[in-house]
Amino acid sequence: MGLVQEERSSIMDSDATAEEDHKSNVPSKWQWEIVWERVAFAIIMHIGGFYGAYLFFTEAKWQTCLFTIFLHVAMATSVTAGAHRLWSHRAYKAKLPLKILLLTFFTMAYQNTVMVWARDHRAHHKYCDTDADPHNSNRGFFFSHIGWLLVRRHPAVRANKIDLSDLFEDPLLRFQNKYYLWVVPFLTVLTPIYVPTLWGEKKMVALFVCLFLRYIMTVHVFFIVNSVAHKWGTKPYDKSIKPVETKLVSFFAAGEGFHNYHHAFPWDYKTAELGGYLFNTSRLFIDLMAKIGWAYDLKSVPSDMIERRVKRTGDGSHPVWGWDDPDLSAEDRKSAIVN
Repeated sequence: MGLVQEERSSIMDSDATAEEDHKSNVPSKWQWEIVWERVAFAIIMHIGGFYGAYLFFTEAKWQTCLFTIFLHVAMATSVTAGAHRLWSHRAYKAKLPLKILLLTFFTMAYQNTVMVWARDHRAHHKYCDTDADPHNSNRGFFFSHIGWLLVRRHPAVRANKIDLSDLFEDPLLRFQNKYYLWVVPFLTVLTPIYVPTLWGEKKMVALFVCLFLRYIMTVHVFFIVNSVAHKWGTKPYDKSIKPVETKLVSFFAAGEGFHNYHHAFPWDYKTAELGGYLFNTSRLFIDLMAKIGWAYDLKSVPSDMIERRVKRTGDGSHPVWGWDDPDLSAEDRKSAIVN
């Protein structure tokens, strides 16, 4: 995400070698080349983030703490509601003010350009957990969490085969993609450091709390979607894939932990069938934007379509509300005691 800046220049170029490599979900043998500059960047950011956490609780002014939380929530929402649901999956449409708002905070989040983020995410869905997937979870928990950003890509990764023509039609995204490295120093670095000085915060405290700590919090929130949400949980919608349902991830990742559902129905703006706003604050944000007319054409999946998918490919863990719920299995009905 923020660690893989050199990928920007080759958005539409192909680096895939074997046309059939993506068909296997068993990782092929590959000698990984560690990119030590990225490793150094990650180490520095994490050391700074841990020190920032210390300052957050010991020295930072309360206004700085609130500002850091605001930045984290705003940037996380820009990823989930913006780069993910709006631009990667076209799950809804947005008016110009909302696009500018999401794009501004997404740029501040320093998770690369929208085009690069969407390219990798679309490849992840199209070739999920195969060699063609940029963060193939079959390569291990660490690899899918952050390791994929610290090494040269496997030659079978097919991200550069993904169609991004719809994104190139958007002048805002073209602008961000062209001037990203010029804008980042001002939005990502200088703004979070300068704003806290308005209430008397020390610049060094602002640096470690509002920049380092905020960055580490935000990226790991989405790293756990690639790792945890592909390992521990249920598969009520499709038992044949690795993505799972996990409310804990949804709570921290603004609704992105209903991952089995999301991979079954990636065009649903809610990315979930069940769960209220507490576990899906991104849905809350999009619904609020729809109320004021900034978001429209919200796509969702009809209940009968979900029911058919649950019965056809689910693992039987789909929740039921009671006796007459059509999802109650015949085995449970037969085993139940009725006096």
